[in-house]
Amino acid sequence: MKLIVGLGNPGREYEATRHNLGFRVVDALAARAHIDLMSTKFSAESGQGALAGHKVLLLKPQTFMNLSGQSVGPAAHFYKVAPEDIVVIHDELDLALGRLQLRSGGGTGGHNGLKSIVQCLGSGDFVRVRVGIGKPQGPEARERVVGHVLSKFSVGEASQIDEAIDSAAQAIEALLEGGLAKAMNAFNRR
Repeated sequence: MKLIVGLGNPGREYEATRHNLGFRVVDALAARAHIDLMSTKFSAESGQGALAGHKVLLLKPQTFMNLSGQSVGPAAHFYKVAPEDIVVIHDELDLALGRLQLRSGGGTGGHNGLKSIVQCLGSGDFVRVRVGIGKPQGPEARERVVGHVLSKFSVGEASQIDEAIDSAAQAIEALLEGGLAKAMNAFNRR
């Protein structure tokens, strides 16, 4: 089984924010694979099914971003999913708006959701699908990061993000079908 996790924050006020791109990609995958995310096990919205010929568990932790590991860890343990069979989709400040990057392992880049998952799994050896949200620019940009990640996309950004969500779903299907290297070659340079 593959565990595919989209990171985000629960609640209506966060639905369309930059920080919830992981949730939106999991929703897209669920729609493509006709998987209902009706279960509330593991402090998450989740559902099982088949995607690209693999049995998958789709997971949207409802623990808030900074505690995502409290959902991912128990799900991985229960289904005996090794870290290398986990795919985590998250927003990425260090990538331009809409750009995708897949990679295996690595640091957390200051992303609190990833930090929590690494801590709870005891490993960072999972695949990351990073979806770019861009960085705030100008003076005091560093102080504006929290406001940026919790902000909604502008009307002008919406179609670009919809394309990125679709591309991320395609990238995950490609990863499952042909492996990480092939998916990285196809999607990391877009």
